[in-house]
Amino acid sequence: MNDYVLGHSARELERLRSQARLIEPITRRFFEAAGIGAGMRVLDVGSGAGDVAFVAAELVGETGEVVGVDRSAAAVELAQSRAGSNVSFLVGGPDAATGLFDAAVGRYVLQFQDDPAAMLREIAALVRPGGLIVFHELDWDGVRSSPPIPTFDRCARLCREAIGSAAETRMGGKLFATFVAAGLPAPSLRLEALAGVEEPLRMVADLAGSLAEKIEELGLASAAELDPDALFEQMLAEARETTSVAVGNFQFGAWAQSSRA
Repeated sequence: MNDYVLGHSARELERLRSQARLIEPITRRFFEAAGIGAGMRVLDVGSGAGDVAFVAAELVGETGEVVGVDRSAAAVELAQSRAGSNVSFLVGGPDAATGLFDAAVGRYVLQFQDDPAAMLREIAALVRPGGLIVFHELDWDGVRSSPPIPTFDRCARLCREAIGSAAETRMGGKLFATFVAAGLPAPSLRLEALAGVEEPLRMVADLAGSLAEKIEELGLASAAELDPDALFEQMLAEARETTSVAVGNFQFGAWAQSSRA
């Protein structure tokens, strides 16, 4: 697995929770369309602070169960502190969980894998025959503003380059081929994006703040330039001056049934 370029600091975990509040409705729609529902036992891979697991937990209800796994002990500790009665978390990879699942889900996980198809095969082995594999991944090809918002466009470019130094920035658009390469049926796909003013700007400003050290390390910009609150205010002023609209990352959802015998 590639090094997680964003780290697991308290600041980054809080950014993930803020991000989750914005994109939770999209993830929920993907899960509902895929068929995640009452009574299922669901594995959430790369749980982080637990936000995806909590969406799944609401859908499976008290008769279901969600088990989240993450390699960061700090993330698991935070997630467990927020967990309800039908959710639990374990430190480790997918194989930290035991037993078969009715579904396996993940958000923004495959982009950080050296071999995402191999990871999907590993995950599929934990899902009962006919069960669901559902992943939500992003694609930086969707980010844009019109008329241009210079600070937003620059920060988006810096973030994409920084993430691209350690991860796949087009994972969303590669989900179909990755599922097929993993030996899974051709997946169903959905595409959404955040569009407007404040939400896309806030997400990119906060991400630039989390990536500031990496951006400076790569010689792309000074970390001192990347205070997220100052960036957001500058972006907002530019957007209002030209009545601009920003579009965030393309958010891809893909799902298929496990065909494991």
